[in-house]
Amino acid sequence: MPELPEVEVVRRGLQRWVTGRTISGVEVLHPRAVRRHVAGAEDFAARLLGNRIGDASRRGKYLWLPLGSTDTSVLGHLGMSGQLLVQPEDAGDERHLRVRVRFDDTLGTELRFVDQRTFGGLSLHDNTPDGLPDVIAHIARDPLDPAFDDDAFHTALRLRRTTVKRALLDQSLISGVGNIYADEALWRTKLHYERPTAGLTRPRAAELLRHIREVMNEALAVGGTSFDSLYVNVNGESGYFDRSLDAYGQEDRPCARCGTLIRRRPWMNRSSYFCPRCQRPPRP
Repeated sequence: MPELPEVEVVRRGLQRWVTGRTISGVEVLHPRAVRRHVAGAEDFAARLLGNRIGDASRRGKYLWLPLGSTDTSVLGHLGMSGQLLVQPEDAGDERHLRVRVRFDDTLGTELRFVDQRTFGGLSLHDNTPDGLPDVIAHIARDPLDPAFDDDAFHTALRLRRTTVKRALLDQSLISGVGNIYADEALWRTKLHYERPTAGLTRPRAAELLRHIREVMNEALAVGGTSFDSLYVNVNGESGYFDRSLDAYGQEDRPCARCGTLIRRRPWMNRSSYFCPRCQRPPRP
């Protein structure tokens, strides 16, 4: 599942290649791609026509395109395999092309939503007064947001009766962090994923936030993390932060800090990767 850095890379591409253009045609090739738009595919296409796209925006793992002077936005969720690609109009269709958006200019490119597994999708929603699509108004700010409140985050952590990795994946507490970057930040902070949040001191919470930001910015600098061809930017290029991972996916490889072999444990239908020496489990 793409996390904040991967979605931010896509947002930046949309801002460069799509923002400011006016929609002249929409073709929905698979109804599942717009299943979250309850009025259906025809209504989705009709309501986009003639609208000028505003600044591409993102909160956590969600991104959206505001529509002209309306109070609505097209919300995009990439799911497991969704791709938003800017392609030449005469380029051959991708095998799993789901939605095509054309523009009324002479740039010769179009926006395509491609999704092999069809877990992602596009939908049209009313905006809140803050400019967010209403269905994601509950999503917390992400750690790269200038308005993210570090003190409030620490207070919320201490009040939660949960463990630190569960808290990091709670999108109502902090958005954009998924399995990959949680494991990486916890490794850098030397925290075990089952550490209770109630015992985290303010300095430790601040250190954890600092490492979350560091690892996400490092991933952004190299286009995100791609383990296969399913995550790409709008030009179809893969990121390569996977070459820099210290914990996630490194089972049975030496810890870069102490040399102990990294372990993997099943966790909430996922896996957690950690160093058993640097990240000692909490006492029972």
